[in-house]
Amino acid sequence: MTKEKPKTEIGLGMAALGRPEYINIDSGERDKSELAFRANALKVLDDAYEKGVRYFDTAPSYGKGEEFLKAWNDDRKHTDVVFGTKWGYTYVANWQLGYDGPHEVKEHSLGKLTEQWQVSKELLPALQYYQIHSATFESGVLENQPVLEKLLEIKRTTGLKIGISTSGPDQRKVIEKALQISINGDVVFDSFQVTFNMLEQATLPVLRKVQAQGKKLIIKEALANGRVFPNERYPHYKSLYTTLQTLAERYQVGIDAIALRFVMDYLQPDYVLSGAADINQLDQNLKANTFTLDEEELAELTKAKVDSTAYWKERSQLSWD
Repeated sequence: MTKEKPKTEIGLGMAALGRPEYINIDSGERDKSELAFRANALKVLDDAYEKGVRYFDTAPSYGKGEEFLKAWNDDRKHTDVVFGTKWGYTYVANWQLGYDGPHEVKEHSLGKLTEQWQVSKELLPALQYYQIHSATFESGVLENQPVLEKLLEIKRTTGLKIGISTSGPDQRKVIEKALQISINGDVVFDSFQVTFNMLEQATLPVLRKVQAQGKKLIIKEALANGRVFPNERYPHYKSLYTTLQTLAERYQVGIDAIALRFVMDYLQPDYVLSGAADINQLDQNLKANTFTLDEEELAELTKAKVDSTAYWKERSQLSWD
């Protein structure tokens, strides 16, 4: 008898909860003080747990993301949560609203790994996934022997799943490369966190390979940073917006739930991340658990895919809100 694949779980990403500004379509006015963000993050974490979310994903570059998550779990003492974090980016905006310049700086060095691991390991034992944040060919991290050896050492001493997250038009090639990496017969990477959604589907063939090899698959940016919502700036998505609106009315949910469900039914990853910034958004996202899309509906949504290079160029033009 074939073992049925476990259903995709919705996890919670901390990017919009741990820092006051994030790449997205404008999310509107809200109190962006650190005190307000902490209170909101704890409230959303409680709501997520109460509604069945068990995977929580963060990173040092998500402002206070790791700190808020640790404070929450130290207080609640849940024994059934699973955390994932990353290394390689440093948050430098320092809570300055409208910060002029990059809000996060990438550095895939052994020194940065060692430095950030000292903080991230405080999330143990809930921590189960440790990922290179946005691995690229340009950073050289996939060929950096000391870094790869250090990651294997962390794996051996903690039992963590070592992974990568990817962004950009080279996602597919980066994942292909990472799948082949081993040191003295020890495979380095066990998990992959990838951008995949109705618009960006270029990684599908390699993600099927990831799944066939029994690796863990986590999907981020299922809402395409907000571009799945009707927006006059994107007239080229008019047909998709019509389809999404029809499906949303059919299932009595929001467009966000349709976008998440598309990933859950079409790709069937282990986790798909909600990037909710508040309880209302989270509750709307979690409605994706209340229905499934049929093959005809999935086929219609897959037609929305665009050229990967164009997708990432468009994403690069989004502002930090």
